[in-house]
Amino acid sequence: MRHKKTEKRIIEPDKIYKNRLVAIFINKIMKDGKKTTAEKVFYGSLEKIKQQQKNPVDVFELAIQNVGPKIEVKPRRVGGASYQVPAEVRGDRRVSLAMRWIIAAAKARSSKDYRGFGEKLAAEFLDASQNLGAAIKKRDVVQKQAEANKAFAHFRW
Repeated sequence: MRHKKTEKRIIEPDKIYKNRLVAIFINKIMKDGKKTTAEKVFYGSLEKIKQQQKNPVDVFELAIQNVGPKIEVKPRRVGGASYQVPAEVRGDRRVSLAMRWIIAAAKARSSKDYRGFGEKLAAEFLDASQNLGAAIKKRDVVQKQAEANKAFAHFRW
């Protein structure tokens, strides 16, 4: 190995729901160190979900679980050619990709239907928890790509 492995930081659970996944998601939303703004947006989106008589944390966790891909492609160079080799996605990366895709999908939603990012995020969580929406489409595209490149699976190391 070339360098020592970086230690994973343990993130404290959030204030309201005492959930580590929520705290990580808030950190992902945060821009320019404005954590209170990110918290307001996130908790606001969970309030929108709560108004629909659903447990917001369960909806959030189900959305993350549904969006996380089980398999993805990684480029691997073999004799001058680059192959897209399908590889299983490990736990932390799966969660990280799911969060990234949900945030990107929420940002991409048209703004005329919603009153801000919090509402877009709530809509994306609800869609993702029911296996709908742009984040789920992204997961399906990644998994189809992996499926299509199954022939190169023997290049795995």
